Amino acid sequence: MPEGHSIHRLARQFGDVFAGGRLAVSSPQGRFAAGAALLNGHTLVNADAHGKHLFLHFEHGMVLHVHLGLYGAWDFGGDGEFRGASSIGAPRRVGEREVAGETGVDLPAYAGPPAPVGAVRVRLAGEHGWADLRGATTCAAITEDEAAAVLGRLGPDPLHNPGPLRTPYPLNEANVNREDFVQRVLGRRTPVATLLMDQKVIAGVGNVYRAEVLFRQRLDPLLPGRALTAAVAGRIWDDTAAVMSDGVRDGRIITTTPGFWSDKTSLPPTEEAHFVYRRHGQPCRVCGTPVALAEHAARKLYWCPLCQSSA
Repeated sequence: MPEGHSIHRLARQFGDVFAGGRLAVSSPQGRFAAGAALLNGHTLVNADAHGKHLFLHFEHGMVLHVHLGLYGAWDFGGDGEFRGASSIGAPRRVGEREVAGETGVDLPAYAGPPAPVGAVRVRLAGEHGWADLRGATTCAAITEDEAAAVLGRLGPDPLHNPGPLRTPYPLNEANVNREDFVQRVLGRRTPVATLLMDQKVIAGVGNVYRAEVLFRQRLDPLLPGRALTAAVAGRIWDDTAAVMSDGVRDGRIITTTPGFWSDKTSLPPTEEAHFVYRRHGQPCRVCGTPVALAEHAARKLYWCPLCQSSA
């Protein structure tokens, strides 16, 4: 499942290439035909992300709400003017393949979007390009009030991306979100590994960030929230915010530091990008102990039994 950094990159992409334009909205697959009719012909005002949820706001007060789930993906395409900071395709693919906007690339004359391929749930088409959504868990046309209700059920987002659904962020908003997270963790009997995957506790964290941040903080994943101090919980928030911000910038999750890379002049290959995630049985990069793997709350949990021992 795409983690929060990918959804923030998607929001940035939509803002870059579609905001301010009137869009043709359709549902080639047909499953979103009624919702598409509510949005078709209206102007996209802005795009907002919170955790794993994407909100596209239109000028008439309707919102396209998308949660990609396990299999959802967006594809983009268009002419030479259709370019943004994050011209990405399926965000769940490592590296997020570039589609448009690469320097030095000559794009063909744009004659409109191509014929849909596969089960396209919704297509957004503007003057210079298009975006196709497939396989999403949630794809709904909702009101601003309904979007606010979705946000009300979510915990704070470490990327704290502001948007029109919420009061504009005060200067201390990051501190407010940090304290909100700390209070949601302290006193809980639930293991911290479970809490970090609970979108009502912290929005946007998935299995990769969960495993990597707990390793970076040398925390036993089975420690209950009530065993943490406010300072430790705050460090979890700070580190999560830092690595997720790197993910927005890099377009992929990299949690190791250059000291662990074979080539320090470029971003590392996938096999060097993580400390413990999907490295079960391999030696810990720090102590050499084999990385452990267990099923925890129906998800795979990776950790180093020595570096993350609570004994």
